[in-house]
Amino acid sequence: MSSTNSFFCPSPSDCVTMDGSALLQPSLNSAYLPTALDNNVTSDDDEDKSQDNSPSASLLPKHPSAPLAVRYSPDDSYCLVYISFFLMGIGSLLPWNFFITARHYWLYKLSNHTGHQGSEEPRSDLSDYFESYLAIASTVPSVLCLILNYILINKLSANVRVFSSLFVILLVFLVTTALVKVDVSDSTMEFFVGTIICLAIVSGASNVFTGSVFGISGHFPMRISQALISGQAMGGTLSAVASIMDLALAKDVTDSAMAYFLTADFIILLCIIVYLLLPRLDYSRHYMMSAPCCSSSSVPSEGGRTTNTVPPLYPILKKTWVLGMSVFYVYFVSIMVYPAVSTGIQSIHGDSGNPLTTTYFVPLTCFLLYNFADFCGRQTTAWVQAPGPTSRVLPALVLCRTAIVPLLMFCNYQPRDHLHTVLFAHDAFPVIFNGLLGFSNGYLGSLPMIYGPKVVPRELAEATGVVMSFFLALGLAFGSAFSVLLVHCI
Repeated sequence: MSSTNSFFCPSPSDCVTMDGSALLQPSLNSAYLPTALDNNVTSDDDEDKSQDNSPSASLLPKHPSAPLAVRYSPDDSYCLVYISFFLMGIGSLLPWNFFITARHYWLYKLSNHTGHQGSEEPRSDLSDYFESYLAIASTVPSVLCLILNYILINKLSANVRVFSSLFVILLVFLVTTALVKVDVSDSTMEFFVGTIICLAIVSGASNVFTGSVFGISGHFPMRISQALISGQAMGGTLSAVASIMDLALAKDVTDSAMAYFLTADFIILLCIIVYLLLPRLDYSRHYMMSAPCCSSSSVPSEGGRTTNTVPPLYPILKKTWVLGMSVFYVYFVSIMVYPAVSTGIQSIHGDSGNPLTTTYFVPLTCFLLYNFADFCGRQTTAWVQAPGPTSRVLPALVLCRTAIVPLLMFCNYQPRDHLHTVLFAHDAFPVIFNGLLGFSNGYLGSLPMIYGPKVVPRELAEATGVVMSFFLALGLAFGSAFSVLLVHCI
């Protein structure tokens, strides 16, 4: 056995090699372990780097070939690092989730009679397609900000990008919270434009935060990346639960929204505190100290000099383009029908007067069910990681999700202007379809996101995390545009 492949395992999840990195399967730089381990296998990335004479190769940090002394990888005591990344995962998608699940509040604010407190749901021209407007406003700026985030990887440290984005999110949410008690009945259009601008800013900052933290998680074992992704789904579940509780407990719409957005303010503040404490934990410090993105704003290059160059894109896309397109299509299909179509599906017993088929039908069967199923799908990746990163089954399963779109379209979506036929005229159908949409989104969307930073050289892990986030945001952007067309076609 060669010295570069010898390893020891303080715990099953912390197998490390002589150079301090996790035990690898071919082409994987992380703790992703195949069924049968071959300690004599050589990494494809090492072969690629040894044969890569392209100009981009000079941008990658050079590592000595001699084996380093064995380093002990500390344990994640009390799973504090796992919990920290889980909380940051909650905070990364929580702003967007809190905006879209506050549907009752937005419909109330965008009506022409803000002072009205009746039980009848107000309607206006703006509110009819508000979910589609929100989807577009939240995804288009995200793509632009992720491009900027990729450019700034070697120019600004991850700490700067994380803290600046979190403070921007907190500031915008404080403004949104302050506007809850403001009467905007005489300036509905101005409030609508301001809300769209706030959402665009929050979405852009959230994606900078998500891309940066996901890039950092790429330097950790795979369980930490999975924690971050599961936390994102839990953020959606918590926002849905908070929305239902507000509907049930608060008699006044504005009181409900005030408590709702104050909850978001608290969670964002908690994310800032958690990230401040993260470097104080031995387990996280062990991995973050070896990551240039977490220690300085520049990347060391050959000869001890520093460089602020943009990370090379070609070697990343060469390894991850199939995974990236899988992420793109998963979220393209999901955002095309959620929430624009799924929130319009009404109970066939809507005239019964039962709150479960009127007030709570959409919050329960759409927001809560989708987000909980999404969380279950993401959490499943902690135990099952199949298909693998190079399997053709993964993109095939992703393509099969397309069938969910017509299934939801032919549920009891109202109003219907063109497709007058309702094929699935039972309340059980949207429950099944939304659950399937959420679970498949969580599982098939998480696997490529976890695999991406692991199939590239370690020095490109953070940049790959941003690239994978870019594919995700691009899928959301295209899906949100198609959601508007889809709503108009029904």
